[in-house]
Amino acid sequence: MSATATLTSATTRTASVRVAEAQVRYDRTGSGPALVLVHGTGSGGSAVNWGQVLPRFTADHTVITPDLSGTERTVDDGAPLTVEGLAAQVIAVIEDADAGPVDLLGFSMGAPVSAAVAALRPDLVRRLILVAGWAHTDGDEYLRNLFTLWQRIGFSDPAAFGRAVAMTGFSRGFLNAIGREQVELLIPNMPPTPGTLRHVDLDTRIDIRDLLPRIQAETLVIGCAQDITVPVENSRALHAAITGSRYAEIDAGHVAFFEKEDEFVRLVSEFVPAA
Repeated sequence: MSATATLTSATTRTASVRVAEAQVRYDRTGSGPALVLVHGTGSGGSAVNWGQVLPRFTADHTVITPDLSGTERTVDDGAPLTVEGLAAQVIAVIEDADAGPVDLLGFSMGAPVSAAVAALRPDLVRRLILVAGWAHTDGDEYLRNLFTLWQRIGFSDPAAFGRAVAMTGFSRGFLNAIGREQVELLIPNMPPTPGTLRHVDLDTRIDIRDLLPRIQAETLVIGCAQDITVPVENSRALHAAITGSRYAEIDAGHVAFFEKEDEFVRLVSEFVPAA
């Protein structure tokens, strides 16, 4: 692997590292102990997932945000994705940034990827946070069918894809509270680009059950009580499968850090204090 880096602003440094066929880009912002945030499904990657909440952590942490294969910022050969392949990209970013051991947080698709990192390289992960994640797609018929539906409408009806993702990504109460104009603005946030559909394809094949017993890091699992994308029972199952893990639940939809930002930040900050 090889790396390049450029300074893009006074506080954010952008770098890239070669991992197999991918040139993986990542940003690092702030100062303090390293906190790595791993995004979920969508070619918008870290900017879409973490753009709003990231400044809440940069005063006390060096926040590292990789953009994995399937995102617009990382170029690769377009091959089908695997959990282990994306985990290798996160591992390479941590090593390239000379940041380990880190506190590692994965959201949605990023949760099984982060769990795999902790299992495969326990020396690099001090504490692990899994948000709205799951271990085995085929173990939940709702989840399997939802991702299959996303695949099909992503190819046949891109506008419907964005609407379906918005409807399942947020709770009904949140959507009603922000109103129609703001809801319509959410819909274009995750278009069914080829990269997004590569992520969705991986979502249909997730199975990290064999890796979970190997996790040694202190772990917090955060479930979302009103999650329509990845039902909260999947987070509860992750907690049960990871020995010694803690569990917390936010009364919100899948993207809990949008709906209940203060509560999300509090839970994470208490688990990964700066000092």
